Amino acid sequence: MRIGLGYDSHSFDPDRPCVLGGIVIPGAPGLKGFSDGDAVAHAITDAILGAACLGDIGRHFPPGVEEWRDADSVDLLSRAVQLIHQAGFRVGNVDTTVICERPKIGPVADEMRRRLADALQVSPDQVSVKGKTNEGMGWEGAGEGLAVHAVALLLERDL
Repeated sequence: MRIGLGYDSHSFDPDRPCVLGGIVIPGAPGLKGFSDGDAVAHAITDAILGAACLGDIGRHFPPGVEEWRDADSVDLLSRAVQLIHQAGFRVGNVDTTVICERPKIGPVADEMRRRLADALQVSPDQVSVKGKTNEGMGWEGAGEGLAVHAVALLLERDL
């Protein structure tokens, strides 16, 4: 088995839709980014790629390459899952923490879990999504953006 850690952060962009964990959150500001800015999907992608020693999201889907402009980050996550499968691994589980004052994660966490589980080719009970505030401290607490931490466990793939 292998364990990987992923992290991503983005500042808010009120001119974009808010996409987190593959779902659109109405009424929340979007996130700056070359793709759709989905920091949840980005952190999980880095966690699974890292666990398989396959680099990071930027290595496989580099910003600045037009093919990835405004890309659906859950699609990028699905592509990363294919890469870990080719390397002989499968996802065991993923644990994710979103740090922000807004949007509130709890009301949409189950929907995110289902969407992410589809991309990861696992059951939703193998995907955890939690929201934490930063108690008003730092740039997250000031509402400038959000950060995401993700941990992934990979297991050998049954061939």
